[in-house]
Formats: sequence, C-alpha cells, structure tokens
Amino acid sequence: MTSLARLTALGLLVAAPAPLWCASPKPARPNILLVVADDLGYTDLGLLGSEIRTPHLDALARSGLLLTNFLVSPACSPTRAMLLSGVDPHPAGLGTMAGQADERQMGRPGYEGFLSDRVVSLAALLKGAGYHTYMAGKWHLGMEERQGPDRWGFERSFALLPGGASHFPDATGLFESQPRAPYREDGREVELPAGFYSTASYTDKLIEYIRGGLADGRPFFAYAAYSSPHWPLQVPDGELDRYRDAYDAGYDALRARRFESAKRLGVVSGAVPQRTPFAPAWDALTLEQKRREARVMELYAAMVENLDHHVGRLLQALKDCGRYEDTLVLFFSDNGAEGNQIGRMETNADWIPKRFDNSLANLGRVNSYVWLGPGWAQAATPFRLWKSFPTEGGVRVPAIVRWGRSERRGRVDSVVTVKDVAPTLLELAGARQPSPRFEGRAVAALEGRSMLPLLAGKSASVHGDSFTMGWELFGRRALRRGSFKLVWLFEPYGPARWQLFDLRSDPGESRDVSGMHPGTLRELMRAWDDYVKTNGVVLPAQDMGYGLERPDS
Repeated sequence: MTSLARLTALGLLVAAPAPLWCASPKPARPNILLVVADDLGYTDLGLLGSEIRTPHLDALARSGLLLTNFLVSPACSPTRAMLLSGVDPHPAGLGTMAGQADERQMGRPGYEGFLSDRVVSLAALLKGAGYHTYMAGKWHLGMEERQGPDRWGFERSFALLPGGASHFPDATGLFESQPRAPYREDGREVELPAGFYSTASYTDKLIEYIRGGLADGRPFFAYAAYSSPHWPLQVPDGELDRYRDAYDAGYDALRARRFESAKRLGVVSGAVPQRTPFAPAWDALTLEQKRREARVMELYAAMVENLDHHVGRLLQALKDCGRYEDTLVLFFSDNGAEGNQIGRMETNADWIPKRFDNSLANLGRVNSYVWLGPGWAQAATPFRLWKSFPTEGGVRVPAIVRWGRSERRGRVDSVVTVKDVAPTLLELAGARQPSPRFEGRAVAALEGRSMLPLLAGKSASVHGDSFTMGWELFGRRALRRGSFKLVWLFEPYGPARWQLFDLRSDPGESRDVSGMHPGTLRELMRAWDDYVKTNGVVLPAQDMGYGLERPDS
C-alpha cells in the first residue's frame, strides 16, 4: 500500500471525489480507443531503443503487448482507408493519394483518392451496434462535404481534412496551392481558436466527446488521429529546447546507436546499414548545415515527446473514472518516418523561402516549415527506406495493444496488419461484418483477421505461415508471403525489376536472394498477378511518388 493510500485508509486524507462526468453506469461491452501517430519512426519510442522520452507509451506497452511486426500502407491515407474499412486500399478508393494518379489511373475504380462506397466504415458498423463514435484529428479520406467523417459513421468529429497543415491556429497548408487547411466539426467548417496546437487540441476534443456521452452507459469508439510528428515540425514555445544539443553528433551516429538498440531487442540482425545515398555524410556537412540539421531532429524529438504526453492525458482521463480497464487501446503509426525531399514537391522550392521564416532561431515556431529528411529518417528505422515505399522501412511500424480484460503481456513478433483492426473491433463489439451487401449496395468483404484469440492467449499469432499481403502505391510494389518478400522499385531507389528478400534472416532487405530461390520467386510473382487482378491494380507509367530524388542528387 502506498503512503497516500495508507493516509486515506486511516482517515487522515480524504480522497478526491471522481469528476461528476464519471458518475454514470459502465457499459456492458468494452470501450475502444484507437490512437494513430503520423509518420512516427519504428525506433522513436523509448522501449524500442530511442533516446526520446515516451513514458506513457512505454508504460502502455509494458502493461499490454508490443507488436513488433505490425504492417500498414506506405503512406497516410491508404493506411487510414485500410484501418476504417478492413480491406486493401484499392477497393477502398485509396489505391493512390489524392492528386497522385497518373493518366492510366485517373477515373479508374480504386484510384478515386477518397473513401469509396465499395466499403463500409468501421465507425458506421460500431455506431449501428450501439456505440458512441468519435474522432478528432487528421481525416485525409476526402475533402468534399459528403466525404467527411460525419458521413462515415462518426457521431462527433473534429477533423483536419487534408494530409497536414501548420500545427498552430494559422492552419497554413502544406503547399502554395492550399494556403489554409480546412477544419470541420460535425461536418461544419470551423475557425481554430487562439492557443490551438494540433496534438493538445485534438486530445481536448476527444476527451470532451467521451465525457459528453458517458451518462447513458453506452460504450464508445474513440479515434485519436494525430497529425504529429508530420511536417512541418513545430512545437509550443515552452518545448522548443527540450532536446537542445541532443543530436549534435549527427544522424550517422544516431543511426548506429538506434540500430544497436533494435538489435539488442531482437527485431533486426547483422551490421549497421550503410548510410542512404540520398543523404550526405554527417562529417561532410558545414558547421551551419550541422546546426540546422541537428535543430530539425531536436524539434522532431520534442514533437514525439509532446505526442506521448497527450496520449497519456487520454489514458488518464479514462483512468480517472474507472474506464481504463474496460477499454481496448490500440496505438500505431500510419507509416514509416518521412525521408522524402519535401522541398521538391509542387512549388515548395520557391514558395517555402518566400513564405516562411526558416531562420535557425525561428525553426519550430509559427511560420516555420521544415521536415525530417533522409538522414534522420534512416536513423529512425532499422529497416530499408521510409514513408512512401513498400519496403519494411515504409510499412513496418511501432504498435501497441492493451486490453484490461486480457492478462497477456509482453511482445508479439508475428505479423499483425492494419487490416486486422476492423475484424478485431467488430468481434469485440459483437457487431456483424458486412458483405456481400450493405444498405442496398455491394461491398467488399473484410480481409483481415481478428486479434482477439491472440489477446486472449488462445493463439500464438493472428496469421499462419502462409500469410500473404500485397502493396502498390505510386507504382512501387511489393508482396509478402511468409518470410519472403518481393519488391519492385523504380530507379534510383531500386533496380526497376523484382527483387526477393528473406525477412527472417535479412529484415533490412539488403540481400537479393532471387537467384538462390527461383521457385519462390516464381511463386510470389504469380501471387502478385493474383493480387493485381483481385484489387484492380493499375500500374502507372512512371514513379508517381512525391519529393523524388533527381538522378544528379
């Protein structure tokens, strides 16, 4: 018994009463809290070897399960489409990001760039099963009025519609073509209040929504769709210097340190990977370049710690009124860290220097605009490449699941995917899975599998050895079956042909073993052809990725 508890028991200290909003009946079915980070690197959490302070997420993992092999899409909106639909992003309408389709894909089913009516939203199904449904944060599944979260089953929503924006109340868009990013609350466009900071304000909204619905005793599904640590890298003034001088040794040193930490944890093997060719050696930078680069990583780390703090606030709100043990909590990142050349997108090369104050003293504040870059992104993952690529660095992300009713603790190294979330939560809620029709229209069947047997300790894994998953985004493609993975990347990222990797011995995808396993290569290529036919994949004529490296870079 703690000292505080002993004093309370002796009557020498009166325990604080529970907040009034807690005085409500507990639901018979579990609550659900879904927390998604934006562009968080695989080793950015303390328990995965990071120097960044993430005590709340570390504690969540220690009291639940750390999922070390959680697979998503290479980029934001396709992952979110899979999350809410339980199917591949192509039938869900997000075969590519909005505005990234080439002429072969334009107008084709699967490449609409917004959530399609070929799927049913997880929120709609849970709402139909009697759940309150709330979301706050980044939507990125459609910009039109009829495409917002209020039309996809969310009872209450506070949504940033596009893929990102300034984290402050100016809401400056990511590109010159969108000067100000729109926000909507329950379908109505709103202005942001003074003092707004995305991560804090999304948390405030979600706590407000949860509290507002507790009185009737119905369970809730709450979706915290954070836009942190997505660029532009910005934090409140009081947090700007939390990591001052922590990264002066540079990204080459951090890459080696993080890799060795991941190796001790057993998630990678072998030697520290060579530095990506898309970032210069740290020692080749000038003193001024080093100062700016180190400042960028300081801001990123501060954003991650800030994110952890506000996730902790959400969890504490549940604990304060006895709802925490009755809630399944799932946390993960929507893709790998951001290593692309953001300065080469659209008109950014001209617009950013003219529009923003990117002096060293102003970085991280309102009216600044910087991003992580390839050197730091490679340090944030022990795997190959980063966001926008179907390599492990783009699709394998940190993930944690905790359900108070399950006594299982520790880590799971077998595959779990974002497509498994919908069937898990529907089974938990006792809600039916849609297919072949829903409300008079044909809909795709769920592709994932429920995690509940894993959480209950009745199964060692969600998928068996024959697990297969395909990816296609921007024409970059991959297919995994068991421990083998087929990857096709355009130059200069790959050889513009199929490569085969054995992830069991080479999780960093550094050794092409196609010559050693010709039969496996043929088998996976046939499986790729099946994936193309099943999902209506239309390959572009060229690499449609963003921030592309130039041949002379």
